Amino acid sequence: MDDGFEEITTVDEVGRTVYRFDRAFLTSNWTCIWGRGCLGVLDHPAPELEQGCCSIGAELADEQEAMEITALAATLGPEVFQHHAAAATGGVLQGSPVNTRVVDGACIFLNRPGFAGGAGCALHLQAERRGESPTEWKPSVCWQLPVHVDWVPQPDGSEVATVRGWTRADWEEEGETMAWCCTEGDLAYVGDRPVVESLAVELTAMFGTEVYVELRQRLT
Repeated sequence: MDDGFEEITTVDEVGRTVYRFDRAFLTSNWTCIWGRGCLGVLDHPAPELEQGCCSIGAELADEQEAMEITALAATLGPEVFQHHAAAATGGVLQGSPVNTRVVDGACIFLNRPGFAGGAGCALHLQAERRGESPTEWKPSVCWQLPVHVDWVPQPDGSEVATVRGWTRADWEEEGETMAWCCTEGDLAYVGDRPVVESLAVELTAMFGTEVYVELRQRLT
């Protein structure tokens, strides 16, 4: 019986993985509407702030990612990084688990509207200026949104990875107070391509070229 998921199995030196892709979300026309009416993740709609999901610090995956983000931040000059001075005096990370710092109500890397170097994530902007993929610059949780993966180990040593859109519950405590979650309702479902195409770079980075090509062939 069709349960709404497209399954792709891989076997490599690490082991066997069964990917279960949520067909409905990946064929939807969801798109990020940051700066185009995104209501943000505060406890009240705030499209005028243009903070999107950057009102809270990004939780880093591990120590290695923390080191990488710190190193990349050091390459940002004040012309592209609005909070360069704050980073120079207090760093860009905080807490345990490690998150990007929150400065003036949002992630330290978020350039606010009106900043001469451009509004938006300073890491993202720098990647684009260098002709590189933002997936190589930003914290993984940032560029992977809104794709969520639930990993479940199996008794035989294999893993099942269910790939779907984020939900309010995935934000844990923050999700309980958010006025809006971008995968809810229809406000962000205004893209001109299905997610499997519009997030090609991100999906390839997450699951590899072979899996992505197979997935796209099946869904388009």
